[in-house]
Amino acid sequence: MFPGQGSQSVGMGRKLANRYPVAQQTFEEADAALGFKLCHLCWEGPEDKLRLTEITQPAILTVSVAAFRVLREHGIVPTIVAGHSLGEYSAHVAAGTLEFGDAVRAVHLRGRYMQEAVPVGEGAMAAVLGMPINQLQQICDESAQDGVCQPANINSPDQIVISGSKSAVERAAELAKQRGARKAIMLPVSAPFHSALMKPAQDRLAPDLQALKLRKMSVPVVTNVDAEVVSDPEKARDALIRQVCGAVQWERSMRVLIERGISRFIEVGPGKVLCGLMRQIDRSKTCLNVEDETSLQKVA
Repeated sequence: MFPGQGSQSVGMGRKLANRYPVAQQTFEEADAALGFKLCHLCWEGPEDKLRLTEITQPAILTVSVAAFRVLREHGIVPTIVAGHSLGEYSAHVAAGTLEFGDAVRAVHLRGRYMQEAVPVGEGAMAAVLGMPINQLQQICDESAQDGVCQPANINSPDQIVISGSKSAVERAAELAKQRGARKAIMLPVSAPFHSALMKPAQDRLAPDLQALKLRKMSVPVVTNVDAEVVSDPEKARDALIRQVCGAVQWERSMRVLIERGISRFIEVGPGKVLCGLMRQIDRSKTCLNVEDETSLQKVA
């Protein structure tokens, strides 16, 4: 499993790059593909620049792929892969669908398009804890009024992120608290990701993704937008395009994997967000993360 935006931190990937030539080489490939030193931003910051969507996305992808390549050198290979939002691109690099350089350039543009789709301050996202999706969907519909408000990341039975117009999301967060949600927290994000407001970004990204050469997958990938296991590169391309505006069906994706008999999950890349969500989805499953030498030893 590969994490998405929000898992970044200054220093990520540095220890792996210092120790493993394949990780160092991954950062060098990313620097060459982008034409600037992404490695310096990952390892030294500054944090406010690393948080810029067009930097965050290629940075997390690069750290995730570096960690994946180190794992592969240790003989640990997946039978199936999934990624949360941006992480779906990391999953496709792992599956061999996408060349790493192509993926880095694509997510750099994806981040820029998403950032530019909505003027700063007009969109918002909020995390709602402890409320079922059908009830929250109703609140979103009520709150939208003349704006947009919709579930964006259906992460676990306990956590759903909503996205859309700032005033509509604020109304929905307040209503959710009034109607029994344990918490509703406005998130410090720069744009209303995975909402209809991202349509300009989706329209700009589509030709870029259509132009990419996709290869036959070595393992299947679970798509965010449909929670569907795909092995056809064209289906994968279509899902990546629709994912910009569509909700991340993470809980459903994990349940699809569990139904297929998967019992050992490895989060590959910075942070432990996805392992935390797995505990909320099914505590009986083993979930490990790999982001540095210490965590690698526990898996390898």
